[in-house]
Amino acid sequence: MFAFRPFYNATKDKIQFKKVEVPIPDIKEQDILVKVLAISVNPADYKIALWKKDMPEQNILGWDVSGIIEKVGNNVKNFKVGDKVFYAGSLIRQGANAEYHVVDERIVGHMPKSISYKEAAAVPLTALTAYEALFEQLKISQELNIKPKKILLVGAAGGVGSMAIQLLKKLTNCIVIATASRKESIEWVKSLGADYTIDHTKSFLSQLNSQGINEVDYTFFINGTEQYFDQIPEIMKPFGRIVAIDDPENKLDLMKLKGKSLTFSWELMFTHSLYETEDMIKQHHILNKVSQLIDAKKIKTTLSSDLGMISEESLEKSHDLLKTGKTIGKIVLTF
Repeated sequence: MFAFRPFYNATKDKIQFKKVEVPIPDIKEQDILVKVLAISVNPADYKIALWKKDMPEQNILGWDVSGIIEKVGNNVKNFKVGDKVFYAGSLIRQGANAEYHVVDERIVGHMPKSISYKEAAAVPLTALTAYEALFEQLKISQELNIKPKKILLVGAAGGVGSMAIQLLKKLTNCIVIATASRKESIEWVKSLGADYTIDHTKSFLSQLNSQGINEVDYTFFINGTEQYFDQIPEIMKPFGRIVAIDDPENKLDLMKLKGKSLTFSWELMFTHSLYETEDMIKQHHILNKVSQLIDAKKIKTTLSSDLGMISEESLEKSHDLLKTGKTIGKIVLTF
């Protein structure tokens, strides 16, 4: 089968790709073999490629997939050959920038029936990240008959933020405040359901106050944790919760959270597959729930940029776009 392997071009100081022939991977008892039909590109791709840039041959990247099952392992219980699936994969196995891909069935969902493969490929990683951050780390209630709480999403216009806004507006009664600084990103988050927007380049507190908001119950750092962390204690309600998914370069001063007894946690949707946790099957159930929400037209795919067929050039272009930090929604490539 063919695959796309990244390599570091020292002259251009960037990650590029080459098309290579590799064997179709073997499957284990709980694995499925998927014919890959579309992928989405995430910041995780270029970050991992840069971490491994000194290796002569890097692993295949790619952690957002939609496709059709070609083969199932002996102990597979939830799928059969021919099923349409979507998933985010695992960091400890080869990625999906390849003609075929092997994945553990416990982190795979049935693809929504109402959307295309490329639309489906834009969903899994961001949906899992947003869902786990909101409902497992922040512990936001999905009970609609309770007093509304306020959540601040920092960096809301990207893939994770786009999915988080939708999940919050359809599954909770939270008041959603999204940070966005450009006209197009403000329009995007509002179109998804954000109740308020603030500019992350200005003071959070003064902007919230100007809109009649004194404090928030939750903060979700999709990016900018290190940059905006010091502003959070003054806008948080006592006993509030904070979650982050990005990678601060320096230590955070958690003592600043003690006065209000604020809880801080990390979210990494790959943790389940990295350690093959006992509750790994939860991701299968989350993806199935997301699939049902999409088919019921309660939430939608966040595909915003279709770069066409996968190739060395289109993969490089997608990474260049992600590195700008200004992408809206998700970038998708098809096979």
